[in-house]
Amino acid sequence: MAFIDISGLQKSYITGAERVDALRGLDLAVDEGTFLGVMGQSGSGKSTFLSILGGLCHPSAGKITVDGIDLYALSGERLADFRREYLGFVFQSFNLVPYLTALENVMLPLAVKRMKASEKKERARAVLARVGLSEREKHLPNQLSGGEQERVAIARALVNRPPLLLADEPTGSLDTTTSKEIMGLLQELNDEGQTIVMVTHNAENRSWFHRTVVLRDGCIEEDTLEQTASPLKRACG
Repeated sequence: MAFIDISGLQKSYITGAERVDALRGLDLAVDEGTFLGVMGQSGSGKSTFLSILGGLCHPSAGKITVDGIDLYALSGERLADFRREYLGFVFQSFNLVPYLTALENVMLPLAVKRMKASEKKERARAVLARVGLSEREKHLPNQLSGGEQERVAIARALVNRPPLLLADEPTGSLDTTTSKEIMGLLQELNDEGQTIVMVTHNAENRSWFHRTVVLRDGCIEEDTLEQTASPLKRACG
């Protein structure tokens, strides 16, 4: 069984008399340990796809299972538990708390964990070291560069040791050199076994992925294994 299994995924929005089909019957199976890139132009449905995969937005139809768990068969409380235990989120805007240090930001997801404070701090420090920021743990976000803030955001996403990392345009606000550094870090994490699904509009990021799905008008236009650069299917037009 695939680690992520998506079948018949649909999402529609109703605004007045107008209906917008953001996703139109996506079928996708993703193996554990994959670095999957989801690409497409603005309005293609990629952000909606990531929100639904992350348990943040209910689909109109279809089914998503992660590690055999049917996400939208869960109650609201159980779905929140799933997000906390299974998922790490990385955002383009970093979403760091400005008055907390790098270490304190990374410790935030551990707040509900039944762990000693010293254990939480030790784990957060270990993850900061993993992303190369051991010497910046006492700095506030405004004392860090954009790339360093993104590394803190990645560390925060990893501190709960989630099986699945979801990244929404993590290099979108970074310069080319820093973007490559962040993509290199994500690749290293993937090489260590981390499953990653990343949404991006930047075609230069494609070379880092194991597999790339291109969305167009809410459906899969292209699904390519990057190692062989062979298209698996084209579902649109």
